[in-house]
Amino acid sequence: MHNTLANIGRSNIRTGGQGRSALALGYIMLALVLSSCGAGTPLQRGRVQGGEADPPVRLSIVCVIHGDGNYLYHDTSGNGHMADEEALAGMKVIAESNPSAEVWIFHQKHAGTAWLFFPVSDGEMFYYRGGRLVVHENYWRDQERSHLAPEGELFQRFHGGQGSGATSLFMYFGHGIPEFGGTGYDASYPDRPFTVRDLADGVQGFTRGNDRYDLMILSTCYGGTPYTIGSLGTSARFIVASPDNLHLSYFALHKLEGLDSTLTGGDVPALAARFARHAFDRLTTEVQTAVSVVVYDVDSVQEYVRAVGKAYDAALATASRTMQARGVTTGYCDCADVPGYVLPAMKEGINVFYRPPRFGRSSKKEDHSGWECLWEVERQVEGIRFYGTMFR
Repeated sequence: MHNTLANIGRSNIRTGGQGRSALALGYIMLALVLSSCGAGTPLQRGRVQGGEADPPVRLSIVCVIHGDGNYLYHDTSGNGHMADEEALAGMKVIAESNPSAEVWIFHQKHAGTAWLFFPVSDGEMFYYRGGRLVVHENYWRDQERSHLAPEGELFQRFHGGQGSGATSLFMYFGHGIPEFGGTGYDASYPDRPFTVRDLADGVQGFTRGNDRYDLMILSTCYGGTPYTIGSLGTSARFIVASPDNLHLSYFALHKLEGLDSTLTGGDVPALAARFARHAFDRLTTEVQTAVSVVVYDVDSVQEYVRAVGKAYDAALATASRTMQARGVTTGYCDCADVPGYVLPAMKEGINVFYRPPRFGRSSKKEDHSGWECLWEVERQVEGIRFYGTMFR
């Protein structure tokens, strides 16, 4: 950005005959833009030293909120909400209510401009420790393929290692993440792909050594597929995700407020179950569609993930080849509805909270396997019908 602004300044100077008033106006505009790009609190570089009264870190949370898309949704009363902004506000409450925690919040925003042509930063980081905001920094996220490279660099610059040994959580809020393809995920960078594999690689930038996060919360649509859980399981011991559609409403966050004082003995399975149950209860009061929230014990589900891995990889490969074919698209269904995915290990290591939709042909569906699989859909002039076989 600074090089770009310098070039603009040099270009203005080369016009010479425009006089000092034009040059002064340019400097005023430059100062305004730099001010708009600055952090909300004084910028702190390098590792941050905590206050003398800060208690030892017992809880470490990294949260990425994707906001570069349409996150408007309406509640049952017709009131509009911006899901990413509400998630940001909720995470700030969590950060302030956990005095023995460090909390990183990365908000990925829509790329915009000031004064019609000056670009402004499209990422914002908040780092809390001891219940206080320690670092607030705007950053640029327009890097090549990996969306999380700038966030990972900021994390590594500031963390200082003080959270080692603490119970650790990684949280991602956003639209359903594609398992192949991935272009169009960011509204600002529609040609840049983002997939589950990119997220899995990006999370590695927030880990310390070979450590896995104790709990990953994946607040997206269709997060409970064998491929997604298998890919992200290298970075987490437990994962809370929805195999179905969340309708941009996100998981409720209240169970994480004051968590550092209630997380008895680092009981992560109990925490995951409480969080999932609370998120499920909130969703069932707000939407009429199907609701499913599942806790995955990553080590315990590995047998099932490996057993269906080849079949699911083949489904992804076929879907990738045919995604541009006329009249063919992909959707998701309960893996239990596809005979090839129904195996004895399917129920191992999962805790499923499910309620069928209040209307439609699925309203009689009494349970959900906890796993979601790709399904091929044929579009016809008279409507849409499901094929009777999975991609194989």
